[in-house]
Amino acid sequence: MDYDDEILFSNFTYNPDYYYFLYIGDLKAYGLNTFLQETLNRRVYNKEVRFIAVIPDICIQYNYANIFVINPEARLGAVDEELGRLNLGAFRKSCRIKYDHFISAVSASKTIRALIDTILKKQNQLYISLYESIEELTLDEIEGVTILGPDKTIAKRFNSKIFQYQTLNGIVPMAEHHICDGLESLLQTTAGLRRQWGEGIFISTPYSAAGSNSAVTRNQEEVTSIFTDEDSLYLLSRYIPHTYDPTVLAVVANENDVYIAGIADQVIVGGNRFVGSLYPTELDAASQQILRDYTVRVGKILGHHGYRGIFGCDYLIDHDGNVVFLEINARKQGTTLEFCLTLEQSLPEGSPSLMELEYFAVTEDRFPKNTRELSSNHRNLHWGTYNYKIDTQKRTTGYIPQNIYERETFRKVANGELLKDFAILEHVGTNFYVMPGTFLARVVSVATNREEVNEGLCQGVGFIQQTIEEA
Repeated sequence: MDYDDEILFSNFTYNPDYYYFLYIGDLKAYGLNTFLQETLNRRVYNKEVRFIAVIPDICIQYNYANIFVINPEARLGAVDEELGRLNLGAFRKSCRIKYDHFISAVSASKTIRALIDTILKKQNQLYISLYESIEELTLDEIEGVTILGPDKTIAKRFNSKIFQYQTLNGIVPMAEHHICDGLESLLQTTAGLRRQWGEGIFISTPYSAAGSNSAVTRNQEEVTSIFTDEDSLYLLSRYIPHTYDPTVLAVVANENDVYIAGIADQVIVGGNRFVGSLYPTELDAASQQILRDYTVRVGKILGHHGYRGIFGCDYLIDHDGNVVFLEINARKQGTTLEFCLTLEQSLPEGSPSLMELEYFAVTEDRFPKNTRELSSNHRNLHWGTYNYKIDTQKRTTGYIPQNIYERETFRKVANGELLKDFAILEHVGTNFYVMPGTFLARVVSVATNREEVNEGLCQGVGFIQQTIEEA
C-alpha cells in the first residue's frame, strides 16, 4: 500500500482473511481494543477480528501491531532527505497534537480513506472506535462506516462545561457559579466576587481537560495573565477547599440503565491539573454510595439526550464530607483500561467488559443479561497511575522499552503470583526533543495495598526522570 505524506510510520499489512475495526486515538488506550476485539470475535462468526490503530504518538519504536502514526505537528524532521522517504529513525521531535487537529488529519488522510475502501470491499461494515467522539471526524460519512461509541454531536454538547452546569443545575450539588459572556464580563464578575469568594475562583472555558484552559485564581492578575479570549464564554465557580477528588467511571445504555464501573481518587496538582489516579478510593461506604447515586442521575440525563457509551464524572468532597459535582467527561477516561483490567479479575467469569457494555449500549440501547457490577474489592487489587507530562522542553537521553503486558500484571497480582509490580508505558524513546505538553511516559503500579502502589509509582517516575535532561 502506498502511503501519503501524513503517514509518519506504519507496520500494517492488509489481510483479507480478517474482519477489521479501526481505532483512532492516543496510544495509551491501545489496550482497550483487545477487549473490543474479543467482543467482536464473539459476534463475527466467519472471520477472526483484528484492529488497526491510528495514533498521534511519536516514539522511537512501536511494540504494537497494525498501527498508523499521523501527527502533522511532528511532520517536520521526519523525512530522511538523503533517502527521500519517511524514516522512523529520523524522528527528532515528539510533540502532542490537539485532539481535534489529529482527528481532522486522520479524516483527510488519503491513505486511511483508501484503506477503508479496501476493507469495505471484503466486509459490509467497518466500526470505528474512538477515544473521544468529536465532530471533526468525517470518516463516518462513508457508507458502511459506523462509530462504535457516543454520538459525536451529543458528546460535544455534554463536554461543554457551560452546558453541563446549565443542564444539571438542581440535579446534583454544585459550587456557587456564574457564566460570563466574554472577557470583560469575566473580569468584572471576578473582581466583584473576589472578596466574597476569598479561597479562590475557579475559571474554565467551555472545553477544558487535565488542567488546560482552566485555573484556580487567587487574584485578578492571574485572571488577566491566563485568560485572554475576549469572545469566549467562561464558567467561574467558588473554589472549595477539600481533601478528596474522586472520579467515577460509568457506562450509559439508555435513560434508565447506567452501569458504575468504579470509583478512584484523582491526584490533582495546583488545584486543577490531573496527574493520575489511585484505586480503590479511600472514601467511606456512605460517600461512595452518594457518588454512585449522583453519577446514575447524571447518566440518566445523558441517556435521555441520546448519549450511549462510557463517560466519567469528577467530584470533590469538602472538609465537612459534602459531595460537590465538578464535571462530566463525555468520553473514555485515562483510567478506563485499568478499570477494564480490574473488572476482568474481579467479576464472575463471562461477565461483559466495559468495551462490551459500550458495544451493546451503542448497537442495542441495552446491556447484556449477564451484566454485573463490582460490589467489593475481594481480589484486593490496588493500583495507581501517573502521567509524566513535560512542562518545558526536554531532551531524552535514555529509552525505557514499551511494556505491553499490563493485563498480565493485573492477572498475576490478582492471582497472588506477584505481590506487586509496576510498568512504564509508552515512553517516547531516546534522542528526542520533547515539546511542552507532551506525555513522556505513564506509570502504572499494581499491588495489594496503597503504600506499595505509591512505592511503585515513585520508582517508575524516578526511572523516567533519569531518561531526560534540559534541552
